[in-house]
Amino acid sequence: MEKPSVAIPTPPHSPPALAASRQPDSWRPAWLMSGLMMLLMVLSLGFSSLSHAAPAEGGSGDGATSSYESLATLLEDPSQREALIEGLRQLDSKASEQAVEVAGEDVTLSEDSPSLSRQLAAISQDLVADLSATLDRMLGTLDGLANEDADEIDWSRFTSEAISLGLVVISTIALFLVLRRLAKPLFSRVSQWSLDGQHRSPLLRTLLAVLVAAVVDIAVIGLAFLGGYLLAIFAYGEQGVIGQRESMFLNAYLVIELFKALMRMLFSSGYKGLRLLPMPDEVARYWNRSLAMLAGFIGYGILVVVPMINNNLAPAVGSFVNLLIMAITLVWAIVVISRNRIILRDRLLTQAREAHNAIIAVCLRMLARTWHLIALAYFATLFIISQTTPEEALPFMMGATLKTLLAIGGGALLSRVVTQLIGKRIQISDKLRGQLPLLEKRLNSYIPTALRIMRAIILIVVVGMVLNAWHIVALGEWLATDAGALLLSRIFHVLFILAFAIAVWVGIASLIEHKLNPDTGKGKPSSRVETLLALFRNAIAIAMIVFTAMIVLSEIGIDIAPLLAGAGVLGLAIGFGAQKMVQDIITGVFIQLENAINTGDVVSAGGVTGTAERLTIRSVGIRDLSGTFHIVPFSSVDTVSNYMRDFAYHVGEYGISYRENVDHAIVHLRAAFDELEAGSYGPEILEPVTIAGVSALADSSVNIRVMIKTSPGNQWAIGREYNKLVKQHFDAAGIEIPFPHMTMYFGQDKDGGAPPANVRTMQAPFVIDGSAAGQPKTPEQREAAAKVAKRREENPLTRHATEDGEVVDAEEQRIRQTTQPDADGD
Repeated sequence: MEKPSVAIPTPPHSPPALAASRQPDSWRPAWLMSGLMMLLMVLSLGFSSLSHAAPAEGGSGDGATSSYESLATLLEDPSQREALIEGLRQLDSKASEQAVEVAGEDVTLSEDSPSLSRQLAAISQDLVADLSATLDRMLGTLDGLANEDADEIDWSRFTSEAISLGLVVISTIALFLVLRRLAKPLFSRVSQWSLDGQHRSPLLRTLLAVLVAAVVDIAVIGLAFLGGYLLAIFAYGEQGVIGQRESMFLNAYLVIELFKALMRMLFSSGYKGLRLLPMPDEVARYWNRSLAMLAGFIGYGILVVVPMINNNLAPAVGSFVNLLIMAITLVWAIVVISRNRIILRDRLLTQAREAHNAIIAVCLRMLARTWHLIALAYFATLFIISQTTPEEALPFMMGATLKTLLAIGGGALLSRVVTQLIGKRIQISDKLRGQLPLLEKRLNSYIPTALRIMRAIILIVVVGMVLNAWHIVALGEWLATDAGALLLSRIFHVLFILAFAIAVWVGIASLIEHKLNPDTGKGKPSSRVETLLALFRNAIAIAMIVFTAMIVLSEIGIDIAPLLAGAGVLGLAIGFGAQKMVQDIITGVFIQLENAINTGDVVSAGGVTGTAERLTIRSVGIRDLSGTFHIVPFSSVDTVSNYMRDFAYHVGEYGISYRENVDHAIVHLRAAFDELEAGSYGPEILEPVTIAGVSALADSSVNIRVMIKTSPGNQWAIGREYNKLVKQHFDAAGIEIPFPHMTMYFGQDKDGGAPPANVRTMQAPFVIDGSAAGQPKTPEQREAAAKVAKRREENPLTRHATEDGEVVDAEEQRIRQTTQPDADGD
């Protein structure tokens, strides 16, 4: 997986193509900076003798001792101590009034807080005043030092302290370089391991590799610090006590090298696999070298050189050196920011166009247009704070910078991990997918949403931590209050409630799906189980939504008692105004509990017969035979007729002519059933056919009732097939299925005479033999029938005599099928 490009520009003054050729010269500024720091340390040591020799000349040691004794005596007396405190308070108020007078006549103090413009004006005035005072004090101090007698300098003390400090510095740096050289194979191996696994889980492997390298790097720094500390105590120190200068250097070394280790995690120049920010090697080398040089210059200058000059030479000179260091840093920052402003802006805009998240894209566009202003404001703030509050400037800036880098870096990594998780589709095993078919879809719907919420929370937390680090918003102090703790607790409670509700819903829905799945559990569930589980799922979903909303509202401090009371009143009003709906629901509940209707059943309800396609707690949707969909409210249902329970019957009324033999017809009805049972519908027939006998003597037919027990839902198809077979068998046996008859009456007079009837005879010869309902036959048909009769006499076994009648053999059936009357009745 390829890492996305990051918006780190290549400086115009050192292009990648010339990086290799300029690499030796590029380290000259670093050596110059280090040499300058060492020179300042030596100068501070050189002037230390003046500070030690000055008290001896004036004989002020005894005076100082007496002053201390008088001060102790003054503090022992309660009355004098109270007077001293009151005098100090008066001096403080007078100093404030004098400061107001110096500021100018147009400056007025009010009880209200000063505006932003006044604060900026006051800061700028204080800064200019401090710079002017620093220069005046520095020039006066240098004039005083120039008039001092150089012979008073204790050169032996200077040499001893310089050698001790130099040995500690050289030993610590050398030990650090040796340990780094020994750890180089480990760094290379871990980097190669990270690069080898970029095709699978690249971010995780990079994070692990960087973490291992950071632990090793911090261990190297700690061992070098410990070695320098032990050498300073036992090898170079006096009587096992470490000197103040050595202690300041070692502390500065520890802080600066830890900061450099953090930079190496982001811009590892020698190991590509240990680089959190993906970028070209030349760009990483430039930024790593530049930031390390800047950290060393500021860190050793402010933490070591300036305190040594303040203690050994004069605070005025230390303030001037501090001003010089921060001025050089500010100029360097302005130059670098100006050269890279356009390049970094274009890279950030490209990243914004490629971003998939709208919020990240907007943030990148804003950063592209304002990053140089933010960077200039940072270094300007560093310069101003270092001059206004030099004792707190560097610790505050370093602490705020480290907190900001850690917050942004940690937030970016977490956001990147969350973004990758959002893009990955959750896949479950085939077995689990077969048991819970909708679980994967549901997880891929809920979990990405939760991760997006988590990403937004990460962004909010990072912004809050950055604002808190720079004391813009006292987030930590506010969270320590009761209001902050209560808000944080409520947020966590709401998130937990939502997560718990979603987890419970996923579990219940998955269990219902497991029960509904025909491939799992106890097989295909019944229609009643499917309907009830579907209703329960909807009811549980509605109940969980309502309960979760109520609990969340209660958790965030909203009183839900009025909501519950209003819901009760609203429910009562709906109950009175919607009695029909209440009746629908109550009737529907009992219909479902009694298993009267299930989805897919053929039912008759409310005067509509059809298939129940949709079933709710209030109504049933029925589609009839013509395809019309009917919605029948349960309140209009008095009787439910379900054709799909346990078994069904095909009940048929088959009419024959009065002249036909009933027993003979029943034999053929049984024969038709035997053929039906032997066919494809045999498995759906539950019992042998039941022939109830003659059910009615109708006007033109004798009706015989037949009942066939079938599986539910197949009675209509089996009935249609059986009707077809009965027609075929009756036709083959010559049994007449009558149609309505009409008797013609010509009338009689009183004497019993009847009017003449005009009878038209047919020209074609025919005979009436009583067969096939008296249909006429041609001579050819009579000849064929005679042959059949003769064959029956010769082979009597081909005919099966029974009590109910005869069974027509196959030959007679074939003859009768081939001797059907034509269209003219012949």
